[in-house]
Amino acid sequence: MSGLSRLRRALGRARFYVREFSGEAAYDRYVAHARSHDPDAEVLSRRAFEHARTDAREADPREGFGCC
Repeated sequence: MSGLSRLRRALGRARFYVREFSGEAAYDRYVAHARSHDPDAEVLSRRAFEHARTDAREADPREGFGCC
């Protein structure tokens, strides 16, 4: 394996972990899941998905967003 291909592989792995850690990959998983279960279903936009995700997180008392 050449140095360039090792670098690309390492960067690909780093990108994967950054996307997973930041939550960016969640939307991609949502779209893949929605399309696999019903290809004709309407899929939320990324903005609507993130808004719904934030609302759900804030409503969950286990997340620590609740007041007092």
